[in-house]
Amino acid sequence: MALNGKTALVTGGGRGIGQAIAIACAKAGADVVVAARSVDELNETVKQVEATGRKGIAIQADLGDRSALAGFIESVKSQSMDIDILVNNAGIGSSANAKLIVDYDDDFWELSMALNLTAPYRLTKAFLPGMIEKGWGRVINISSMLGKLGFPTAAAYTATKHGLIGLTRTAALETATTGVTVNAICPGPIRTPMLVKRLQISADEMNISVEDVIRTMTPMGRILDPEDVAGLCVYLTSDLANGITGESCNISGGMVMH
Repeated sequence: MALNGKTALVTGGGRGIGQAIAIACAKAGADVVVAARSVDELNETVKQVEATGRKGIAIQADLGDRSALAGFIESVKSQSMDIDILVNNAGIGSSANAKLIVDYDDDFWELSMALNLTAPYRLTKAFLPGMIEKGWGRVINISSMLGKLGFPTAAAYTATKHGLIGLTRTAALETATTGVTVNAICPGPIRTPMLVKRLQISADEMNISVEDVIRTMTPMGRILDPEDVAGLCVYLTSDLANGITGESCNISGGMVMH
């Protein structure tokens, strides 16, 4: 059990990549705290975490709201939960407001910044000191292949995911001698509700089927599953990855190779 005795905090843990990471961490031996907006989805994740024999705690929070984020951090700390692993996964994708920059909604830009970049910054700032004090900790930021590329009609998403890689690298340098590692995972197309919306937009733009879009997206000819990302996350949080920090690790089916 690579994570036996550790406690992981996974944001956006109600579904998709976050849920898969929460369950994988539990299977590796960690107790897991999950945060998201949907109570029903959180409870389902906790149910699956507890089925592994580990402790699961659900905390409902809208991390894109500044006051709610502050309340969430206080809630975790007030319960004396010692966070060893922080997985910043919660985010909002481009499919929610796919527009060119000249037509972009400023409110959506601000929401994207708050949830995709400011929340990981503030959570890292809140829980990093405890990790440094113990001499062991892991921060995993879920960025995207679009943290390395541009993409039309996705200005806010690409900007925040680029920013998240910058935050990762700076935090890694600042903690390099402390026993804490900070890394980013950059998924390509992953089978999630967020991606399904994006695929439909792309299919409509090209006047082809979603299945045709999927077949041409990666050299593997398929999109990946949330469990693919979860496996990489567990590896990076384990002691097998003690020498890895400041990296932005692609998992894109060969779509991005640098």
